[in-house]
Amino acid sequence: MSFDTAPARLSDYPVDPIFTGRWSSRALSGEPIPETDLYTCFEAARWAPSAFNAQPWRFVYAHRDGRDWDALFSLLNPKNQSWAHKASAIIFIVSRKDFVFQDQTVPVGSHSFDTGAAWGAFAHQAHLLGYSTRAIGGFDRKAAPEILGLPDNHHVEAAIAIGRRAGLDDLPETFHAQETPSMRRPLQTFVFEGRLTSAE
Repeated sequence: MSFDTAPARLSDYPVDPIFTGRWSSRALSGEPIPETDLYTCFEAARWAPSAFNAQPWRFVYAHRDGRDWDALFSLLNPKNQSWAHKASAIIFIVSRKDFVFQDQTVPVGSHSFDTGAAWGAFAHQAHLLGYSTRAIGGFDRKAAPEILGLPDNHHVEAAIAIGRRAGLDDLPETFHAQETPSMRRPLQTFVFEGRLTSAE
């Protein structure tokens, strides 16, 4: 399977193909990502919406074979390391839990929500550039703040692997069956007018 031959996903309502075309591959080629491409994705994230324009997202990254790769890669659990070693870069996405407003430091209750919006922008811009991104939740959350140099008012949300999509030969066999675009729940299972009518 390649980036160009991934099975199509059909939407019930007309949306831009960027939304149905993006999916999270684990099979990555290992080729370098130019700094300009990576920063184009960060630029897309920069323009995400946020409460009070606090922009709580922070990105800490390491290029494959870069000086910080070993430190950031070591935070991933062994299962994720088994495929993410072929990523072009590893990125940790972090949110700041407060911000300065009218000369006072106040909490940002939506710091994770807003940072999720930035991640979505990053992922879709990467897709437009021909890269695959996969968010990773399996990492050492206790060690991450120290290795990433985070103050106490920051929270590690997720890690991200980015790279060019590759074939199954570049992926451990245990992941082969999952290396396909996933489907989505029907709209009626999560959209409700006036009141939540199902807790599924």
